[in-house]
Amino acid sequence: MARKRVGILISGRGSNMESLIDAAQAKDFPAEIVRVVSNRPDAKGLEAAQRKGIATAVVDHTKFSTREAFDAALQETLKSAKIEILCLAGFMRVLTNGFVENWQGRILNIHPSLLPAYKGVDTHKRALAAGEKTHGATVHFVVPELDSGPIVIQEKVPVKEGDDEKTLAARVLAVEHRIYPAALKLLAAGKISVKDNKVLFV
Repeated sequence: MARKRVGILISGRGSNMESLIDAAQAKDFPAEIVRVVSNRPDAKGLEAAQRKGIATAVVDHTKFSTREAFDAALQETLKSAKIEILCLAGFMRVLTNGFVENWQGRILNIHPSLLPAYKGVDTHKRALAAGEKTHGATVHFVVPELDSGPIVIQEKVPVKEGDDEKTLAARVLAVEHRIYPAALKLLAAGKISVKDNKVLFV
């Protein structure tokens, strides 16, 4: 079976991007990372991708007057690379509904909380402030509503006594690096589908 062509969108250092690239180097992985695209020219993840031999592109959001114009340029970049599956890895832009719907069932995101808890930003800070005993990470399909798509994989981590945002974030990040490649593998191999806003395992 032909490997699925995957694009990754980043805005920063791209640590989850690196975990996906590394996983895809396995001969039996059903996807290949063919393009990394950033909305920020200075994103450190671009250099990391290039070091690993992955082609990169920049679609600078500051050059566009509307979200729609930016998304259209982004779509053209992905189309030119024949991308079949899209992974968001620290991509700090809210995509338009039209863009997301065009990729329905083919676009994944990783979020540092046990969704539906703590959508949005500052998840570790909020979990600590609430006195949570468990925290974690979620891979989900992207839908127009922020952090609300069907869940593919979740994994819990304990919140330990004395944790601060930094120590908790490090524990969650280790989980992210494990479950994101696992979710991409399932999608690329055709092992999951979405029906009625739920993930079905084939």
